[in-house]
Amino acid sequence: MITRLRNTGGFTLVELLITMAISGLVMGSIYTVYNSHQRTYTTQLQVVEMQQNLRAATYYLSREIRMAGYDPVDTTLFGITTANSASIVFTTDTNQDGVLDTNETITFDLYDAYGDGDTDLGKKVGAGSHMPVAENVDALNFIYFDAAGSTPVANPEDIRSVQITLVVRSGRDVKYTDTRVYANDQGTVILSAQNDNFRRRLLTGRVQCRNMGI
Repeated sequence: MITRLRNTGGFTLVELLITMAISGLVMGSIYTVYNSHQRTYTTQLQVVEMQQNLRAATYYLSREIRMAGYDPVDTTLFGITTANSASIVFTTDTNQDGVLDTNETITFDLYDAYGDGDTDLGKKVGAGSHMPVAENVDALNFIYFDAAGSTPVANPEDIRSVQITLVVRSGRDVKYTDTRVYANDQGTVILSAQNDNFRRRLLTGRVQCRNMGI
C-alpha cells in the first residue's frame, strides 16, 4: 500500500507554481487587450456623440438664423437687432400678422444650463428663460457679412449672411491632452489651448439670411 501511494501520479508544488504563473501572464495579457479595446470603443463612441451634437447644433442654428427678418407683411419691424461675436438676437414674424410679439424675438448664446460649470448652447424666446439646444459647447462665434459676402460688417441692417463657428467637447480621456488652439475662418482665436483631457471638434458654416435686405 505504501509503495502504491508513492507511485501515484500528480503535480508537484513547483509545477503548480509554474502553471499559476503562466496562467497569470496569459490572463494579464487578455485583460490588457480587452481594456485597450474597451477604452478605444468608449473614446470612439464619445467622439461620434460629440460630432453628432456639433452637427445638430450647427443645423439648428442655421435653420433658425435663416428665418431672421421674416416679414411677409413688409412692416420693416423684423430683422437682426444685435450682432455680437458670441451672441445674436433677431426677430421674425412667425404668425405672419405684421405685429412684433414678445415671442418673436430670438436670442442664441452660451450659458450654463445644468449648473455643472461648463457652457451649453441656449435659445431664449422674448424675455423668457434660456432653453438648452446643445450641451458642452466651449465656444460660439459669429461673423457677419454684407451682400458681397466677403466684408465683415457690424451694422445689423447691412447683414446678409452669418458665419457660425462652434467648438464642442466630449467626455474626459486621460490618455489624451488637448493642446489645440481653435480659430474661426478669419484666424481669430475663439478658444485658447485648454491643455486638459477633453477631446474637441470645431465646425464652421455660413447661413444666407434670405429675408434680410428684401
